[in-house]
Amino acid sequence: MHSYDAQHIQVLEGLEPVRKRPGMYIGSTGPDGLHHMVYEIVDNSIDEALAGYCHRIEVVLEAEGVVKVVDDGRGIPVAEHPVEKVSALEVVMTRLHAGGKFDKGSYKVSGGLHGVGAAVVNALSDWCEVVVHRDKTTYFQRYQRGIPSAPMEISGKTDLNGTHTRFYPDASIFDEIEFNYDVLSKRLRELAFLNKGVEIILTDERSGIEKTRTFKFDGGVKSFVQYLNKGKTPLHDEPVWFEAVKDGVTVEVSLQYNDGYNETLFSFVNNINTREGGTHLTGFRAALTRTINDLLKASKHGKKMDDSLSGDDVREGLTCVISVKVPEPQFEGQTKSKLGNSEVRGIVDKLVGESLAGWFEERPRVVDAILDKAVTAARARDAARRARDLTRRKGFLEGGGLPGKLADCADRNPANCEVYIVEGDSAGGSAKMGRDRKFQAILPLWGKMLNVEKTRLEKVLANEKMQPIIQALGASVGNEFDLEKLRYHKIIIMADADVDGSHIRTLLLTFFFRYMQPLIENGHVYLAMPPLFKLSIGKKIAYVYDEKERDLVLAEWGETEKVGMQRYKGLGEMNPDQLWETTMNPATRNIKQVKLDDFVAADEMFTTLMGEEVPPRRKFIEDNALAVVNLDV
Repeated sequence: MHSYDAQHIQVLEGLEPVRKRPGMYIGSTGPDGLHHMVYEIVDNSIDEALAGYCHRIEVVLEAEGVVKVVDDGRGIPVAEHPVEKVSALEVVMTRLHAGGKFDKGSYKVSGGLHGVGAAVVNALSDWCEVVVHRDKTTYFQRYQRGIPSAPMEISGKTDLNGTHTRFYPDASIFDEIEFNYDVLSKRLRELAFLNKGVEIILTDERSGIEKTRTFKFDGGVKSFVQYLNKGKTPLHDEPVWFEAVKDGVTVEVSLQYNDGYNETLFSFVNNINTREGGTHLTGFRAALTRTINDLLKASKHGKKMDDSLSGDDVREGLTCVISVKVPEPQFEGQTKSKLGNSEVRGIVDKLVGESLAGWFEERPRVVDAILDKAVTAARARDAARRARDLTRRKGFLEGGGLPGKLADCADRNPANCEVYIVEGDSAGGSAKMGRDRKFQAILPLWGKMLNVEKTRLEKVLANEKMQPIIQALGASVGNEFDLEKLRYHKIIIMADADVDGSHIRTLLLTFFFRYMQPLIENGHVYLAMPPLFKLSIGKKIAYVYDEKERDLVLAEWGETEKVGMQRYKGLGEMNPDQLWETTMNPATRNIKQVKLDDFVAADEMFTTLMGEEVPPRRKFIEDNALAVVNLDV
């Protein structure tokens, strides 16, 4: 046996634990972790804004992966630390669990709780530089992989205040150093909404053509709700808005109903997006449901209802943002996606209930519109329940049976299995013959699908085009969707490379986004990329996926006049061997994973393209018409 004794127990010093286990501190070493590095520095600037000292934050993506974050806050303290005997700046940048967030005299509320943000960024950077403007003086220190290159120095005089941080992520830590401008825009836009009046500027200098977005919203979360409802039809012009405080906890809520069928709700604690909710969200939902039911009992609608409204009923068509400021929040994990403070639930419940009741009391017409919507939703819920019962008896929802057109695979481990949702019976037939039956299932579709953006769940359940998809995936739909029951971990949409194929892909993605969103959130949805051309000369064959790749191959082969060229108009033109070789063989195929980096942008796009309102769609077409590359004639 290998020996195991005291000498094998390691003690990691300084920032070494961060470099050894980066995932513990930033979630991953992939794109999410890379962008989290920027958020950690920006969040420190936002905490200065919460304290009332920072009004402008600038984020710059410089060439070759360098990031700069500039704020006009008080500047990190620079005097010698009484215990560490080095500058406070060096302590903040090189010691874990060191910062001003533990002392509530410095920050009453903050997103940073553990005092690790700046130090973690420093530890995971190849180099990092910090410039502090404070007390009419400019200070500077540079670090190499978390270690100071030299003691902090005075570099000049200044009338400015604030902190400038530049860093370059360590290529030996991260999978790839490529910052996504749109991903950063999403987070900075959120922060600007949540901190009214604070100006946040994002600049991209990487391409040689400078790209800048400025975010500043004086309306705060009320502006956020109006932004989210852009392109939708509100039931009431003025969003509900209120802010209240109890036991040191500040609750700010804005909400507005629209005539759609989906709920859009964002919750934040100390500016942190709590994607998994928590006690504040539970308290809000309980208060909203109770308040709407109290209004129902006192209304004309109440006499016609045999039962109370459910939470789903009162949240149909709801767009809402909840922002809570908590002095001592308790989150689950460093990434802080769920709030755990039990006392916050009661505080939010009480404040939201009182504030909503007061707001609605002054606006009886708004109450009537909301109750009309909720009562209609309740009746539709009852219709959906009957539709569910019917589809369960037929086996659509429980996975007891499989649709007749599905050619299933032999493997029963969902992690190994993939299903191709194929446009048309012809292509479906080729796919069935060309596939690997061990792990690949084929579900052919025929005809145009239902646009779920314009309909409720009961019509989705009753639609003959939707039923086979729900049945084949085996994880139910809507609020009953259960990812654990998913029968295939890769769902690949395979449609022709033309306008009809694009429409089918969009209809399917709309369905997944609205009624099976965890599929996209967890990376289970893919798009097949069939080739556009087949090139051949003698026995040499190449499949290419766009005109640019075609031209490169032709230039490489030479003698272009002898090259045979076939442009595929549809999947049905390929025989089974070609379909396998080009589009289905995991070793040679191209597939694109569908990701949900920005829910707000995705929601806006589906609303624009697939919703009832025509003017936003017309404007989208006008704005983007000249960018179209391939269009069927």
